[in-house]
Amino acid sequence: MRVLVVGAGAVGSFLGWAVAAGGGETTLVRRGFDGTPGAPLSLRLVRPDGTEGPVGVAVARSVADAADASSPDLVIVAVRQYDLPAALESLAVLPDVPLLTAQNGVGAEEVAMAARPAGTLLAASVTASVEREQDGSVRWLRRGGVALAPVRGEADTLIEGLTTMLRAAGVDVVTHKDAAAMKWSKVVANLVANATSGLLDQDPSSIYADPGMFEVERDQLREVLAVMRARGLRPVSLPGTPVPLLAFATTLPAALARTALGLVVGSARGGKDPSLRGAVQLGGPTEAGWLNGAVARAGAELGVPTPVNAALASLVEQAAADPERRAWFRHRPDRLLEALGRA
Repeated sequence: MRVLVVGAGAVGSFLGWAVAAGGGETTLVRRGFDGTPGAPLSLRLVRPDGTEGPVGVAVARSVADAADASSPDLVIVAVRQYDLPAALESLAVLPDVPLLTAQNGVGAEEVAMAARPAGTLLAASVTASVEREQDGSVRWLRRGGVALAPVRGEADTLIEGLTTMLRAAGVDVVTHKDAAAMKWSKVVANLVANATSGLLDQDPSSIYADPGMFEVERDQLREVLAVMRARGLRPVSLPGTPVPLLAFATTLPAALARTALGLVVGSARGGKDPSLRGAVQLGGPTEAGWLNGAVARAGAELGVPTPVNAALASLVEQAAADPERRAWFRHRPDRLLEALGRA
């Protein structure tokens, strides 16, 4: 299978590596690349156990250059949600090639279907904790894996082939029939100590050690689970991420819930900072609108109250845009609790 990966960040490089390591052919579209389109590159991945797995991939500066070099069987779009419209616009030169969306949050598949009214579409939720190094190599911090689901068209054969390749590369893969349940389950996992970490510039364990902040964390999870119930969606397990158990933990008495969720938080990220922490502290843009904001919008449509997610989404965007607002909240849970009406 020939796969074109648009977005050669941590997730895109990891997926591209896994395709190549599993016997496929990978071309990465990498910003700033100034070599010959389709030029060979050794992509190095460092596994959680410290072993390395270099593979050969091709690199291009743009989708147009990559399309001129070869015609892919599948395009993986691994850019951030806020860069997705531009990425889809660049893919107009490949109108009939099946597409896989690999964004955090919800809404990517709807954007892709609007941009590409016809054609096969599938979705991925990546739970492997990965970081891209300055030299372009990838560090796999915690195993996790990849979940796949069909969205539109004849996706089953592609999912079967992709599953075979990823597993051959040592990646844990699960498949689901309901893409919405899969993507919303990933939102549950993504919300954990993410917006609060971004606002406070603190690590997840310190957030869960604070009783007041733990209540905020638990309430935002309860809200997204209420939205899922209203949509008729049940939480599903993702590789290395037992989302149904996370959901169950929110129903326990506070002391037990704090212990159970704290254990998950301690092991889930493999030492990697939550995505919103870095985004907020760097001044944005952030994906909060597709995480907490998506919960708030869905709640408004369904008549489900989501005050914590709505407030967190708004505060994250404020802090990302305003250095003084960032400084106001940094390392001050008391100020965040006050802003959330929980002083």
